[in-house]
Amino acid sequence: MQIIRTLGALTLAAGLVFAAPIHAQDKAKDQGKERASVTKVLLENDKVRVAQSTFKPGDVSRADRRARANYVVKGGTLERTSKDGKKTVVERKAGTAVWLEADSDVVKNIGKTTFVVISVQIK
Repeated sequence: MQIIRTLGALTLAAGLVFAAPIHAQDKAKDQGKERASVTKVLLENDKVRVAQSTFKPGDVSRADRRARANYVVKGGTLERTSKDGKKTVVERKAGTAVWLEADSDVVKNIGKTTFVVISVQIK
């Protein structure tokens, strides 16, 4: 029984030793990739769509968006890039609301904090 435990422990240790460099390589590959923001639909029917979008630092949203009201749950700093390449940096504070016209800007969280916004679109 002791031999089986020892072999099991050695196998586990060897697996961890060999997995660490592989994990480090995967992590290095992921650093160059662009992460997408996460959007969760909270309510949708034939009249309205309410969604919560979460942007961790570095996350990007590439979408065609309808006109909407945004309520900022957790503030942060965003960079908006329009189709013509114009970049605009905006600071959004928690607890504020803003109306945005339809757009297809690329939005990136360039801040150090997670940005969370609730969007309400009338259909």
